[in-house]
Amino acid sequence: MDYSPIVAQVWGMLTWFIPAALLIGLLKSPWAKGQIGELLVRLFTHWQLDKQTYRRLHNVTLNTPDGTTQIDHVFLSLYGIFVLETKNMSGWIFGSEKQAQWTQKLYKRSFKLQNPLRQNYKHLKALEATLGVSPEHLHSVITFVGGGTFKTEVPANVTQGSGFICYIQSFQQPVFSEAEVDTMLHALQTGRRAPTLAPHREHLQNLKHRSDPTAKQRCRKCGSALLIRTVKSGPKVEHQFWGGSAFPRC
Repeated sequence: MDYSPIVAQVWGMLTWFIPAALLIGLLKSPWAKGQIGELLVRLFTHWQLDKQTYRRLHNVTLNTPDGTTQIDHVFLSLYGIFVLETKNMSGWIFGSEKQAQWTQKLYKRSFKLQNPLRQNYKHLKALEATLGVSPEHLHSVITFVGGGTFKTEVPANVTQGSGFICYIQSFQQPVFSEAEVDTMLHALQTGRRAPTLAPHREHLQNLKHRSDPTAKQRCRKCGSALLIRTVKSGPKVEHQFWGGSAFPRC
């Protein structure tokens, strides 16, 4: 019996099934979801935010004392600096401003994620140090894309889809001049790490190192050991950070 037609038919099916399966797997990966989410934000801003009023930078990696930090989107304007963190998530989202971790419920499964407001706090501090601006002119903004639904009350700066546009546009009191905005834009363009694959890999290694409680952390100024400390009061209560063991000498 000649099996050639059957083999040819099976082979023809595999030639499109295997690439399709690989593509579906790639689109479901965290990396692809992040890229799609950031692309959606770029489209929203392209359509709805005037590019002359809001100078925009995407995927900004800055040096920090403990390595690097990567910021999804920065918008510079007369009305302040808006730092946007993007989350591409579906399902139900539970969390509050003071919780260290939020929860995503997808069908019958639950997943933990870092409070995006706390995640964005480091981005604000990096920009504050790089630009030398007052923290009151830096605004944290979070947007969830992907169809997620908030099941708990969230602050006004935590939005869905293009809702971050309205939040940004709600600030109408000028705090910077045009010259100051141009100067800050230039400072970020020259001070950021090149948006290439190598800095991205280095940033991922820094994240892995910082999240490893067994890794030895050292102060870059004095070389003393860094310890995980917890804020005990104020708006950042329970927020954890690396603090020098030589404090207050360094």
